[in-house]
Amino acid sequence: MSSAMESLHEKCAVFGTFGIGDDAARTTFYGLWALQHRGQESSGITSYDGNNFHHHSASGLVASVYRPEDLEQLTGSITIGHNRYSTSGGVETHQQPILNRKAKLSFAHNGNFPVTDKLEKFLTERSVPFDKHNDSEMMAEAIATFMTQDGQSLDEAVASSYPYFEGAFSCVAMTTDKLVAFRDFCGIRPLSLAKLGDGYVVASETCAFDTVGATFIRDIKPGEMVIIDKDGVRSQQVVPGHLKLDVFEFVYFARPDSVIEGHNVNHVRERMGKAMADEFKIDADIVVPVPDSGIPAAIGYSHVSGIRFEMALMKNRYIHRTFIRPSAQLREQDLRMKLNPIPGVLKDKRVILIDDSIVRGTTMRKIARMIYDAGAKEVHILISSPPVRYPDFYGINLPNQDDLIAHHMSPEMIKEYLGVDSLGYLSLEGMIRSTGMPASSLSTSCFDGIYPIAIGKRQESITKPDYAHAK
Repeated sequence: MSSAMESLHEKCAVFGTFGIGDDAARTTFYGLWALQHRGQESSGITSYDGNNFHHHSASGLVASVYRPEDLEQLTGSITIGHNRYSTSGGVETHQQPILNRKAKLSFAHNGNFPVTDKLEKFLTERSVPFDKHNDSEMMAEAIATFMTQDGQSLDEAVASSYPYFEGAFSCVAMTTDKLVAFRDFCGIRPLSLAKLGDGYVVASETCAFDTVGATFIRDIKPGEMVIIDKDGVRSQQVVPGHLKLDVFEFVYFARPDSVIEGHNVNHVRERMGKAMADEFKIDADIVVPVPDSGIPAAIGYSHVSGIRFEMALMKNRYIHRTFIRPSAQLREQDLRMKLNPIPGVLKDKRVILIDDSIVRGTTMRKIARMIYDAGAKEVHILISSPPVRYPDFYGINLPNQDDLIAHHMSPEMIKEYLGVDSLGYLSLEGMIRSTGMPASSLSTSCFDGIYPIAIGKRQESITKPDYAHAK
């Protein structure tokens, strides 16, 4: 996805185990590896062995954070794990899981709180300092406060904390004898439960279950808390739920082999491509995806249109974040570290280029120029989602609204900026229909500016696109 190269990332992934045996930390390691796409800047695991908590976290990808000796010291069959993409505070700070040894609590969070007023007021009243805390750390402090000051069990403390949690959250937490997993009342971020041997596993996405050999049971419902202990699994509907899953999970964030709310993500993306073929009839020679995220939609478009599918762009999958900046003369070649045309495939061709979204537009502009330079006669860009016109406040580091190209340019203006022959976006209706879910069960806030969970004072900064200056 071109926007992935423009710093559009999911913030976090969570994983948890209970009662699966002494290899729980290694299982969590592989689960986090499967969820690497949801956070690439730090990773951590907490375990409990019946006597002591053990914890390890560090900056970097899962493969580099854990050495064999790190996993060996993470003994016990209760674990939680977390991958993080930091958007504030830097890579070294705010790593998760959060471990509070006094409360005998470890906690991990996927999501974001646009409003923390109630949480701050509660912590202030309980004399709990939080000046340097982010939203996840304040959540952990609230749960720990109910456990230490009020003597509540972990699940009681989570339920007591719910009224102060104003935002999107899919969380796992553990204490000495239980694991809990819970979601916000809209279920903005996915969270699922599976069986593994004699125990259970919880993960942000079902692809992690496949990796560790667990058997999917069900999605955890919006507003629900699942409690797992020696007596098995029980559920508590803490608050009434109204599903509003972020549709961006289907558009881009979830791994293609995951299943969300009963829908295979890869199949949804193929249907988005098929829907684009119905909405945009283009006379062209080949359909080319921007790898990897554009591939399913390009396959769907090719299938319906009959236009040949070609993998004409090669992606370097070994490129990750680097702190080494290219020299001035090499900066314009930076994209070729990630994508490179296959020689001869594009020459004299009318090309339909397919990707899942455009955020700032700078990378897509470079890709289009790259394809022209490779000899293409025409370049037609199709995007398998509507224009991204509004910022996210629920756990994606989507840029400020002013940085979104579709906020201040119409599609026709964007076409001119990209320098291509045509540009088309999948309609909102076509995208929703492709998910197989009703519109009432989806959050489409990045496309329509309707936020199902209150965003507080940030609502004042949200403006509607204005194309009055467009020709």
